[in-house]
Amino acid sequence: MRPIALNAFDMACVGHIQHGMWTHPRDTSADYNQLQHWLDLARLLERGLFDGLFLADVLGIYDVLDGSADAAIRHAVQVPLLDPMLIVPAMAAVTANLGFGVTANLSYEQPYPFARRMSTLDHLTQGRIGWNIVTGYLDSAARAMGLDAQLKHDDRYDMADEYMTVVHKLWEESWDDDAVRRDRLSVFTDPAKVRAIHHHGRQYRIDAPHLCEPSPQRTPVLYQAGASPRGLAFAAQHAECVFMNGGPPALVGQGIARLRGLATARPVKAFVGATLVLGRSDAEAAEKLAEYRAHSSVEGALAHAAASLGLDFNRFGPDEPITAESNAIQSNVTAMARAMGGTLTRRGLVDQFILGSRQKPIVGSAQTVAETLIAYAAESGADGFNLSRTVFPECLEDVVELLVPALQERGAYKTAYAPGTYREKLFGPGARYSTSSSSPKGLPGTA
Repeated sequence: MRPIALNAFDMACVGHIQHGMWTHPRDTSADYNQLQHWLDLARLLERGLFDGLFLADVLGIYDVLDGSADAAIRHAVQVPLLDPMLIVPAMAAVTANLGFGVTANLSYEQPYPFARRMSTLDHLTQGRIGWNIVTGYLDSAARAMGLDAQLKHDDRYDMADEYMTVVHKLWEESWDDDAVRRDRLSVFTDPAKVRAIHHHGRQYRIDAPHLCEPSPQRTPVLYQAGASPRGLAFAAQHAECVFMNGGPPALVGQGIARLRGLATARPVKAFVGATLVLGRSDAEAAEKLAEYRAHSSVEGALAHAAASLGLDFNRFGPDEPITAESNAIQSNVTAMARAMGGTLTRRGLVDQFILGSRQKPIVGSAQTVAETLIAYAAESGADGFNLSRTVFPECLEDVVELLVPALQERGAYKTAYAPGTYREKLFGPGARYSTSSSSPKGLPGTA
């Protein structure tokens, strides 16, 4: 049996996925702006042998519902929001093995300073950094960056392909492995082993060496979550770990198989989004679900879903089919329509909001949930799960104290961390990122 990998799926904010949980009296997510909050989280996850803490991020406010940000602001729907990169070094200082996946939107980041930022994090974490590659989906973010609107969906991915070409050159080709000598009697770095990167493309022009010496991983572990046809092609070209929306395991398995069939240059690990409500018995878990559900926010969930799908649901009647096109996350529109039998309606969407999100929780004792996850992974071919928080921190404490031992008893979870970098822990000793297909063949305007 393949061991199941676990990531904690979080965000440097109060309300991430399950909206309204911050109102629960035991929830401490409002302490998101206190460093101790993140240090305690990192220590907890490492105690539970989590593979990583994955930190989502956005650059805009959710203002699609009613054409206003009021609902998102009122219910703390991913606002206020801190920069996730700035909390990673502190968490790395109190852990030794936990990986850190951070989201960065390449649409608004020049590749040259971004490559340095990621190399810096890889150095400071001793090779435990990953990057979730996103191209954005919010027009509010585009306006915040001085634009009228974001690029069209597929155009964002075309730009991203060139971006990846540039950062790979900086990370992998500018400095030789043995460029840095640290010879106090002679030279710190051999200039013959450092070279400028020359890229003259449609979007970017660079003639400069990378500013950082080679970090432990050089290229961070690369994550991606594209599920549209263009997103899948991008993920197959570049990603090592891919996040999948939950759903029937057979259907998710088809998406995983399709992705792996496209990704021939390297192995790809698939993580499926999941929300867990655990108890010491099935009955206790059901009681906890009812308790949590009393705090869920329908308006907050609608604000989030409206932005993610790029659709203002309040423009439609409760049972009116929602058929408008979206320039946001296209795969979300398809997935939600499929979950409702092919027709997306506001009433059907609200019916999905069990804990203030579209993600249906898995509820039960540790034994029940362990068997459910094992069966899901076996049928779908998933490597692990991204666990979004409900009431924090008890939701993750339950995973560490109840679920992890149940998985270990079944031989489905590691009992110790493997040595090495984040990539080596995921893919084995000596693993390095393969750039053999990182530059799309025939990409116009590259040199």
